Amino acid sequence: MPVPRTPVAVIAATLLALGLPTVVAPSAAAAAHAPAARPATAPATVTVTGEGSAVGEPDIALVGAGVETVAKTTQAALKTQNTASAALLRAVRAQGIADQDVRTENVSLGPVYDYTDGASTLKGYRAAQSFAIKVREPGATGALLQAITDATGDAGRVNSVVLDLDDRRPLQARAREAAHDDAHAKAAQYARLSGLRLGHLVSLSEGGTGYLAPAPPISADAPAGGFVGVPLAPGEIRATATVTAVYELD
Repeated sequence: MPVPRTPVAVIAATLLALGLPTVVAPSAAAAAHAPAARPATAPATVTVTGEGSAVGEPDIALVGAGVETVAKTTQAALKTQNTASAALLRAVRAQGIADQDVRTENVSLGPVYDYTDGASTLKGYRAAQSFAIKVREPGATGALLQAITDATGDAGRVNSVVLDLDDRRPLQARAREAAHDDAHAKAAQYARLSGLRLGHLVSLSEGGTGYLAPAPPISADAPAGGFVGVPLAPGEIRATATVTAVYELD
């Protein structure tokens, strides 16, 4: 009685008859007993946050100053304000401040009312102009303030003095470097505590940066003896940075 052939046997016989090589497929049983491939194990990692800061001395002073006048009419208020502003600018230039270091920040003109017993009465008009002045020698700030108040009289206003750096980027770069070093040192410590070796850096991201500049309070009214006698403590500029780093552990 002839033995029935499977489809695989028929194909093999046909290939042999044609003189072609045969390829024998592994049996299902053999495939079932083949060892399964093990998935690759992800390396251990450690995630740390590094913090760093850097300090420097201010090399500029940013002065906010201006003039303010009140008169019965808008024309009179503007005329008085223009005269006081011109005097302020002359005084600033006489202190060696370059034109590119002086910028008009605001010009305003509006009515002034007197409120009495719930009623308002027009008193006149207020005209004002404010300037931002960069002083490249912070030690000369007091002399500049005195020159402004001498030139503008009662119309003069000194609104603020901020000591700062002309270029913040180098100080901020030092803070980032300190934050990076702090993160690396923390990761190395965790690796040692775990009995492992610190491996490659996987990722690094900046969490944020900060910047703190001293701002000594300056009154809008000139103190007794003038501004020349006002001591300005320069203090220090501080830049900060934080980073998050992920390292492999071997």
